[in-house]
Amino acid sequence: MATGNLGCVVVSVDGSEESMKALRWALDNLRLRPGGEAVDPGVLVVLHVQPPPSIGAGLNPGSIPFGGPSHVEVPAFTAAIEAHQRRITEAIIDHAMQICAEKNVNVKTEVVVGDPKEMICEVAANLHADLLVMGCRTIGPIKRMFLGSVSNYCINHVNCPVVVIKGT
Repeated sequence: MATGNLGCVVVSVDGSEESMKALRWALDNLRLRPGGEAVDPGVLVVLHVQPPPSIGAGLNPGSIPFGGPSHVEVPAFTAAIEAHQRRITEAIIDHAMQICAEKNVNVKTEVVVGDPKEMICEVAANLHADLLVMGCRTIGPIKRMFLGSVSNYCINHVNCPVVVIKGT
């Protein structure tokens, strides 16, 4: 699958080997639109969706002991989670850029915060993506029923073709 008409390809990476495999597939198999006098060159956008701190951590420090309000966030706890997520995001983007460094491709990165399945679709729509490429972990039907599937959601909700590179 090689084409020279792709103006914007979004590759979603989450740090998993499957997502990096999808990035390698996109770099090896897709050709972006060449630039010219009247046409901007195609771009490959490496997208990482960082979950919000409360979702990403899956932790709650609990209520303040001895009668304190239970809905109060502990700022130091939230700041520590956000700093940890920033380090994870930087590591994921750095790994993706190392993979891209071998190829002569116009690459941009984008990091957004939110629910991955919804944010991937939103970014693809906002960028008017011609193609979305993403990895897919092979999980069983029971886990899929409870966890859902980001790739399945995107296939059904994004406004462009989707290539899913399945894990092994």
